[in-house]
Amino acid sequence: MPSTDPRDQKVAVIGGGLVGNVNACFLAKRGFQVDIYEAREDLRVAKVARGRSINLALSHRGRQALRSIGLEDQVVSQGIPMRSRMIHSLSGKKSAIPYGKKNQYILSISREILNKELLTEVEKYPNAKVHFGHKLLNCRPEEGKLTVLGSNDGPVEIACDLIVGCDGAYSTVRKQLLKQPRFNFSQQYISHGYMELTIPPKNGEFAMEPNSLHIWPRNTFMMIALPNANKSFTCTLFMPFEDFESLTTGSEVLDFFKRNFPDSIPLIGEQALKRDFFLLPAQSMIAIKCSSFHLSSKCLLMGDAAHAIVPFFGQGMNAGFEDCLVFDELMDKFNNDLCICLPEFSRLRTPDDHAISDLSMYNYLEMRSHVNSRWFLFRTYLDRVLYALMPSTFIPLYTMVSFSRIRYHEVVMRWRWQNKVVKKGLMVCGSLSALSGAYLLTRSLSWQSVPRLWSSCAAYLHTLRGSSF
Repeated sequence: MPSTDPRDQKVAVIGGGLVGNVNACFLAKRGFQVDIYEAREDLRVAKVARGRSINLALSHRGRQALRSIGLEDQVVSQGIPMRSRMIHSLSGKKSAIPYGKKNQYILSISREILNKELLTEVEKYPNAKVHFGHKLLNCRPEEGKLTVLGSNDGPVEIACDLIVGCDGAYSTVRKQLLKQPRFNFSQQYISHGYMELTIPPKNGEFAMEPNSLHIWPRNTFMMIALPNANKSFTCTLFMPFEDFESLTTGSEVLDFFKRNFPDSIPLIGEQALKRDFFLLPAQSMIAIKCSSFHLSSKCLLMGDAAHAIVPFFGQGMNAGFEDCLVFDELMDKFNNDLCICLPEFSRLRTPDDHAISDLSMYNYLEMRSHVNSRWFLFRTYLDRVLYALMPSTFIPLYTMVSFSRIRYHEVVMRWRWQNKVVKKGLMVCGSLSALSGAYLLTRSLSWQSVPRLWSSCAAYLHTLRGSSF
């Protein structure tokens, strides 16, 4: 029987990104011998490519994971709280929609800063080592063996007790699992792409309100802006690829922004806008689902390797960090027994990670379109009122996702139930209002008019029953 003592077991973490490093910290903290294999050079000495990563929004789930490895305060001190969505209308009017209660906020944090902090933290463990410039060529997960190519050496075969694939949406580890029987996999490229632009500081200060996530919703596309520690904003334009491709000159780009985001032009700068729009092509976004996330006791997928999601709920990193936290909690529960922990992790996380993928797709529609509607604003206000009155029974969707650890699939079920309750409640209120109005009118009408009035009320109630709100 294999040992369950972590000190006797060797773990290979493939991928030295955010989730890989957090996972390595959890595993090294338990005493495992941890080796991270990262194909790229050390981020701390490399030049970061512009425009290939969307700013990060750290929320409760991610913070809980960072707290467990002792990094929460250090990371939070380098982020900027965002307490609301700041909606920019076409006319230039701005309106704030709070994310939650006064003490609830999401944190804008640089991917580069966070990854550097995590790499440095991993290296504090004597039983952990990061191998930069080491690309995974192949792995045989059922045997616990992998082949890596170092920057100065030829291919090297490595044996380990556990392979953890944290190597992103295009995971090499996952490709090996595709060969296994009954392994389910699906991917979807959405028809919209993204492009990053920058709003520089103005007179050494933020050019806009820094404690908000700024959104320019335009129904079929949108632009957002998140604050950075250097007083700039990173803007991300999301829209269909054909719209990006239709803009071929600087003048066309400027005209497009004048029509759709006029208040952003003086913030970005005309010349910078016409130049930066063409520095890189629009990037694609992919959603990936698979199951299960493990193979026997030898291999495990986490983060984007298991469940790449679109970025519109800000939960990609948070869900990946929660993967690490859930696995660590299982290791506590089952005394580091990988034979139990891996299948249990798949059982728990598969429905949750699929659920947040679906919610992220939905939230794009909400961000680019729904926030423009009076119905959305009314529902947001109503949700906050109901939450204040019944905090344990009625919790807004965003609060459940970003400010709790309610399991994602339970979030979806509760959200659907709450929507049904609200719709039925509004139907009842509408019905009572109609009946009350009818009663008051009968007091002032002749009896000959009453049958006609009640017929009108009946038609109104029939409309309410058929309404989807």
